[in-house]
Amino acid sequence: MSDDGAGREPGETDGQRLAAVVAKPRSQVAIESLRAEGVYDDTRSVTEWTADSVAVPVTAPPQETQFREVVRQVGERRLKTLDDHLRERGWTDEEIDAAPSSWAVLGSVVLVDIGNSPRPAEVGEALLALHGEAETVLARHGISGEHREPSVEVIAGDGDTETVHTEHGTRYAMDLAEVMFSPGNKAERARMGDTVSAEERVLDMFAGIGYFTLPMARAGAHVTAVERNPTAFRFLVENVMLNDVDERVHPYRADCRDVVPGFAEEARADRVVMGYYEASAPRAEDSRAPPDASHEYLDSALDALAPGGVLHMHEATPDTLVFDRPIERLEAAVAEADRDVEILDTRRVKEYSEGVAHVVVDARIQ
Repeated sequence: MSDDGAGREPGETDGQRLAAVVAKPRSQVAIESLRAEGVYDDTRSVTEWTADSVAVPVTAPPQETQFREVVRQVGERRLKTLDDHLRERGWTDEEIDAAPSSWAVLGSVVLVDIGNSPRPAEVGEALLALHGEAETVLARHGISGEHREPSVEVIAGDGDTETVHTEHGTRYAMDLAEVMFSPGNKAERARMGDTVSAEERVLDMFAGIGYFTLPMARAGAHVTAVERNPTAFRFLVENVMLNDVDERVHPYRADCRDVVPGFAEEARADRVVMGYYEASAPRAEDSRAPPDASHEYLDSALDALAPGGVLHMHEATPDTLVFDRPIERLEAAVAEADRDVEILDTRRVKEYSEGVAHVVVDARIQ
């Protein structure tokens, strides 16, 4: 459907290549919708149409996705891979072997681990050519500090690091130069939305910008979301409004230890999410990584959790200790609280760093 009445729907003929013109800020949402509708043509590139719009290639005029107009797009066929684009720029096979093998498109920003790749600026320009809806490419250099702040560098594009990323229908506004967003946690974020039941009382102890809070609230849960990083908290509040869940999310800018006593006095949680974790890679002479932060909050998590409630504990664990270490820590904390635990599930979410895995333990606490 046209969003401004200016659209035209020409009849498609053999060989005709069509594109739906959409506003740049909503290009990612449009592509997701077109893909779901079955008319997105991934053999051609998204291209700039006007200063504020892009032409998204389609196989037929959309029936369910909003657009400004449908136009004939002649253009070049899409170069399928980053290797194609780099080879077109004269890169040798040896140089291409050193180029990044993975990256993520988050709204209008491409986030990439540049590694030891030669000529990062050319990699950035190639990624912009590959992903026509993107406007900035950021090289990611790591996460540091108690607030887990990212270190990034603009290597191509207009340099705007603020964006809105849509994932399984949940919208995340963020500034990727200021807050962390891990593409590798996508399945876990979606899973939390599928796991909760409507009207559950949930405590998200380390909410960030709403990574798990938003999908749970969109599923009907009532979530108390605690975040002490002021920048992340600002985006948390913005995202609550952006996703129309303000009646189901109660955000607190605080240390979760300070929130738990009042929270538990009002009513204890059906579910507690502990999504914070921190660890260093194991040293050669010691297979154990330095203690991470998540287990240090288990006493507060247990204070907040009702008997029969479910705890989701995230940890960065050395490969040699998956899943023994997080389960041992959880069982020790539960015994200290004179309660019982049943391990429901364990999952390896992604590689956190070399030799260290991001894992989750789900447990029912009586």
